Amino acid sequence: MISIIKKIGLASGLILAFTMSAQAATAISLDELLQSVKSGRVGDAAANKARLDEFRANRSKQSKMLNDEKAEQKRQEDLSAKMEKQFEVNDGKILQLEQQFQERLGGLKELFGVLQQASGDARAQMEASLTQVEFPERTEFLLEFAKKMGQSNRLASIEEIERLWFELQREMTETGKVVTFTTKVVNKIGEENQQEVTRIGAFNVVSEGKYLEFIPETQRLVELQRQPPSRYTDRIPDLVNATEGQWPIGIDPTRGQLLGLLVQSPTLQERIAQGGTVGYVIIVLGIIGVLIAIWRVLALSAVGAKVNSQVKHIQEPKTNNPLGRVLKVGQEAKGADIETVELKLGEAILRETPKLNSMLPLLKIISVVAPLLGLLGTVTGMIVTFQAITLYGAGDPKLMAGGISTALVTTVLGLVVAIPTVFLHTLVSSRARRLTQILQEESAGMLAELAESEAKTS
Repeated sequence: MISIIKKIGLASGLILAFTMSAQAATAISLDELLQSVKSGRVGDAAANKARLDEFRANRSKQSKMLNDEKAEQKRQEDLSAKMEKQFEVNDGKILQLEQQFQERLGGLKELFGVLQQASGDARAQMEASLTQVEFPERTEFLLEFAKKMGQSNRLASIEEIERLWFELQREMTETGKVVTFTTKVVNKIGEENQQEVTRIGAFNVVSEGKYLEFIPETQRLVELQRQPPSRYTDRIPDLVNATEGQWPIGIDPTRGQLLGLLVQSPTLQERIAQGGTVGYVIIVLGIIGVLIAIWRVLALSAVGAKVNSQVKHIQEPKTNNPLGRVLKVGQEAKGADIETVELKLGEAILRETPKLNSMLPLLKIISVVAPLLGLLGTVTGMIVTFQAITLYGAGDPKLMAGGISTALVTTVLGLVVAIPTVFLHTLVSSRARRLTQILQEESAGMLAELAESEAKTS
């Protein structure tokens, strides 16, 4: 107690000194400073006495509060001991009741285990099934039912078991039906619209003449970015509009895998584009070759018709066909000797032959160059492939697909152009040779007649 009083006195002195220093800064005279010190000491003494009296008055009250807290602590300790004893008794009863529950459960325990497994498997299958779009509420029931069966102290009711049975039976029944209903569909640009769809069992869903894809993660029907060939989509309206009977339509028994591969397969235009620049050059050459062949076939056919007409009127040569021009030269040279006439006829035939064989060398060049360009594209594609393997390794086939596509497509394009060009060149060349042969035959006939007439006159 004496130490506490000393500390209080020391604090009062410090406060007094601080007050005096503060008042000294504002004092006008020494008398005023002395009066301030006197009044400060009297006030501090009164405040210290009041605090000391308050502390002495509360000392007995604090002792009472301490005794009350100790009594409360003892009461709580007694209550804790009592609750621990009650917990041990209740724990024993719970164990006993759990044992009785397991004994009475008997074979039903295996049944509930089977129900839990069946509900879990059914939920996984139904979430990925196309029928989920039409019956989305069943997965929530199956999820809650599986959770309930996972708890050892919960039993399934008859209504819940019958509901599980019903959902399994409904799934089997719906997979054999063609049903039309209205639901939300996401189109190619990502817009979600309410429209009428037709579900073909558990295989495919179609709408407005297009195949749809079911996304289990989002539980949405999405329009395919690219539809399969028209031989599949053309049959959709007949099935949708039918009320009874059997209608042929393409279905995917793998529930979307084959359809996905089908729409991913490149079209003819995309395959041609895979050939790159070399592929387009080959195609242009092929088109030029075909046009040349068609032009020459038509031209030679017209010339052949005129030559055949001239053969029927051999004595009246006309200058509108090669044979007539050759015969004209022969008739004009009849007064000369046989050697001169033969030379003039040979000269006339040589003059007509280039016209008949016009553009045939170019057609032959195209038939030879096309496969060589295909080989060039193949080598270029393989170089790209080896570069991809060098940079990224051979682990990802997609990195090599571009080079391999270029290599294979250009080879195919080169062969596709070369093979028909060879046939066309052979066709045109045979017609030109045929006309040349007619010219040579008629010239030889004219020389034979001239030689025979000279022999008779001699």
